[in-house]
Amino acid sequence: MAKLGKRTAAAREAFAGKENISVEEAVELIKANATAKFDETVEIALNLGVDPRHADQMVRGVVSLPNGTGKTVRVAVFARGPKADEATAAGADIVGAEDLMETIQGGTIEFDRCIATPDMMPIVGRLGKILGPRNLMPNPKVGTVTMDVKAAVEAAKGGEVQFKAEKAGVVHCGVGKVSFDAAKLSENIRAFVDAVQKAKPTGAKGTYMKKVSVSSTMGPGVSISVDSATGN
Repeated sequence: MAKLGKRTAAAREAFAGKENISVEEAVELIKANATAKFDETVEIALNLGVDPRHADQMVRGVVSLPNGTGKTVRVAVFARGPKADEATAAGADIVGAEDLMETIQGGTIEFDRCIATPDMMPIVGRLGKILGPRNLMPNPKVGTVTMDVKAAVEAAKGGEVQFKAEKAGVVHCGVGKVSFDAAKLSENIRAFVDAVQKAKPTGAKGTYMKKVSVSSTMGPGVSISVDSATGN
């Protein structure tokens, strides 16, 4: 068995025996033990009682975190003419049509969010096998297929995050940086959990939100009381 580094061992010791604690306790624990030389991301993982392979149990949505993510989001927009100009003016990092499609097909994906006007979807559709697995495929349900590209770009840049349940029914997301004020991190966590709660699909049976846990990029995870996370 590999020997743990001093920093990892100390963090694990600090987290030992702490389960189902409050959001505030978890945030303080993570902040106190995030000792990497960079500003670590605070990540949340929700284990849900769903099987996303069934259409009526798919969980997906979008939420604007009240205090942003602390991450610089690079946005690509598929648009032509005035809409392309609108996207550029709104701060999109990459704007294009067939040329952007060819760039992506060539293996270059230098963006975190992809937006498209509806008329661009025949082009974007050819990229499904590339963008789909990366959760980058534009989708009208989360507002990334839209004529209002200005609003979509500004939302993406301003702290809006998308979420989607993976095969095991897990939803995960970055909800801020360890440098954030503790109260702001707690507010972001509860906003994210609330959005996932509201996205409960009609086919979900039994316990929907089974477990909520948070961690920093390099640190161990800790479970949060579901009641504390949902504000009950």
